Amino acid sequence: MKRTSRLLSILGIGLWLSAVGHGADTQNQKTFPQAPTIVEKIIRSLQSSSSGQLPTLEGFAVAGDTPLDQFQRGYYQCVAKVTAAPGGASVVKVTAKITAWYAGSDPSKAGYRALPSNGRLESDYLDRLSDAVAKTSAVTPKNNESKPTSTRVDSAEPNISAPMPQGSDSRTIFHGRSSNKPPVRAAGDNQSQQLEQEAKGLEEILKNQSHPNNLAAVKESGAAVLVSPNLGAKVMFQAAAEDEFEILDMNANWVHVRISGLSRGWIRRSSLELPDTEASADAPPSPAPAVSGNSNGSTFQIENEEMASFPAEWEPLRGKTVKIVSLQQHGTSAQTGSTAKLAFAKTLLEKEYLDLTQASSTAAGVVLIFDSADGGMLAATMPVLQQWKAGTLSDEALWRRCYFDPPELSGAVQP
Repeated sequence: MKRTSRLLSILGIGLWLSAVGHGADTQNQKTFPQAPTIVEKIIRSLQSSSSGQLPTLEGFAVAGDTPLDQFQRGYYQCVAKVTAAPGGASVVKVTAKITAWYAGSDPSKAGYRALPSNGRLESDYLDRLSDAVAKTSAVTPKNNESKPTSTRVDSAEPNISAPMPQGSDSRTIFHGRSSNKPPVRAAGDNQSQQLEQEAKGLEEILKNQSHPNNLAAVKESGAAVLVSPNLGAKVMFQAAAEDEFEILDMNANWVHVRISGLSRGWIRRSSLELPDTEASADAPPSPAPAVSGNSNGSTFQIENEEMASFPAEWEPLRGKTVKIVSLQQHGTSAQTGSTAKLAFAKTLLEKEYLDLTQASSTAAGVVLIFDSADGGMLAATMPVLQQWKAGTLSDEALWRRCYFDPPELSGAVQP
């Protein structure tokens, strides 16, 4: 997916001779005196902190008809858009998207929903961006005025690089060549040359920079992000043009994407601009090795592992640190039903329990996230896994003491 041409079109703005002061800030946007290419480079360095899980929705989201206490697993994503301003400056506008799992009294209405931001996330992002801009090592050269000088030049066509003194001396120095208005280099030319060199350097960086090959960009604003790959599914939110999402899986009509943290969604393939490597493929590259569950053909691959706070409301693990393993379906023909997931989970839970105990980890449990069309989450506490490994709990008893989201994931467990 090529972004270089779009970014290079902004480079010419950086050649203006002087920078302007900070403009008046408006809500969710701020003006910076640096050129757009410089600001965009700094924004890319902040990408790792532009999304994640919210500790609470209070103070970040605006409550609508549904109280915020009926939502859980809140995630955010800040998108910064840079536009050029007069004088080579940049205007940065930040939009924060918040999604959270609605867990009301009616299970049929459960699912991820988009919540409006109250502006705090945008303000915090602009503060971090301001700090990063202030720390940049770019130094604007001072506009030192050139001092008049006279130099004997034997060439018939001298190259004058400084203002020449007025008077008779100028006529004798240049062998009778008389001019009271010699070419003069403006004081701002030094700054212009510096900006031009900087723009050329950034252009070279952009040409050599490789864009991640597992991101899909939204073609037009209003593209619906759904909870499942079908037209009648619930809409989580509508993405803006040029929003980029990590590709988890895809088929002929739909693309499974990561929104932020553990939040996932589905977008129509026709609404996305796919990487060049994916334009003719039905599935994204698989960087991690596949792990087979058992002989029934269920196959998944470990996509990501991290230590984080438990992302659901289950009393045994509420607010505790757990080992979260994200799993992706490997291959289009692999089985991903409840029976297949539990068979695979049994092997992986055993492995993760042994790894955590050998490492003397303080994790309170293990969480498995299945990224597939019928995905879900399974969680088990370390004490329960210890009893299971010691033989005091059967496989069926293990599953009955685990957490399942959605509950249908436990459908293969005998009552």
